[in-house]
Amino acid sequence: MTLTISPAAAALLVGLSAWSACADRSSTVSGLWDAIVVANGADVPFHFEIVQNGRHADGFFFEGDQKVGSTSGTFENGVLTLEYEFLNTTLEARLDGDELQGTYRNRRPKARPMAFRARRFTPAPPAPDGSAPKVDGSWAMYRTAKDNSKLDVSWRLYLRQSGSEVSGAILKTSGDTGTLVGRWTDGRLVMSHFAGERPLLFEAQPNADGTLAVTIDRKFTYRAARTSEARAKGIPEPPDLTRFTGVKDPAAPFHFSGVDLEGRTVSDADPRFQGKVVMITIGGSWCPNCRDEAPFLLDLYKEFHAKGLEVVGLFFENDAAPALYQPRVRAFIDRYGVTFPILVGGTTDEAAAKLPQLVNFGMFPTTIVLGRDGRVRRVHAGFASAATGEEHTRLTREQRELIARLLEEPA
Repeated sequence: MTLTISPAAAALLVGLSAWSACADRSSTVSGLWDAIVVANGADVPFHFEIVQNGRHADGFFFEGDQKVGSTSGTFENGVLTLEYEFLNTTLEARLDGDELQGTYRNRRPKARPMAFRARRFTPAPPAPDGSAPKVDGSWAMYRTAKDNSKLDVSWRLYLRQSGSEVSGAILKTSGDTGTLVGRWTDGRLVMSHFAGERPLLFEAQPNADGTLAVTIDRKFTYRAARTSEARAKGIPEPPDLTRFTGVKDPAAPFHFSGVDLEGRTVSDADPRFQGKVVMITIGGSWCPNCRDEAPFLLDLYKEFHAKGLEVVGLFFENDAAPALYQPRVRAFIDRYGVTFPILVGGTTDEAAAKLPQLVNFGMFPTTIVLGRDGRVRRVHAGFASAATGEEHTRLTREQRELIARLLEEPA
């Protein structure tokens, strides 16, 4: 028996199917989204993923190839709420058709929320082959007008390119920007970064002399040249981050102290540090580059602790009250599975005074390596994450080799 359907019935079925698809689409936020936060007066684009299961929802930022997921979340009555405890932030947005609109805010008092909006992901059209200028490699960039940085120094810029697609990072004295991603379009390179923190919009166009005219967040301007040509192009050499911060007396043992989460004071005089190689990272739960560094420190601790390495996180927090900073430090510890001690030395504005042996200190993180005799063997300002490619590989290799060499020294 053959079942026949009239044209009118067929059209009705098609319409019902389309309506059903739209209804399903409007009742869920699952999937990839093209999102924007408004930061520093600029629209910063980024990819965002949401996974919904009933009323429960998870939201994921992208840091390079890694996902940064929410710690809790819901989607109810058209409202998406996502909490990121380790960032101390909340995203709230309402679904309107195929668009989400709302805010992303830090929960600290007086923090200003950023406007957030997102539309369902659509792939970008492919760029014509061979149309994109070649920019992969290492660059130095220096400002051409005043910006909001405290130091008048040049920065390093690392770029990787495949066709018109480009990724990379800017390495400043405190660390890098996180992974910038973007592409060439109509002779202009546009990249951005946002993974729950460090929003940044990077735009560049080639100059006739082979340099790049760079704009950050649509307001701050720079000129970049390949590292091998930077000096000839009048761009100063970026600072050596192993010499940026020093100590007043390298022959003197280095002293530190802080309070653990149980309220006990712990210092360099503790027996656990005597005769050990000690790696101290001066940072804070609020510090993005400290979060970049944490997995590497944990790997070192696991690899060398049994041979005599101690790692200490000496944190300086934005709030003095334990009731405010302790949950953030615990969230940091839980996020990265930290097994070495984290001590709180005070607030950020007290850090320099509480570390009087340091010279030109001001970057978070700053990592100090002590030999078995308690003396400083290396101080490194900032941390270059995997976003910097070969620079990250070089830094972590040097740190690992230094630790191994110091452990061979007699106690």
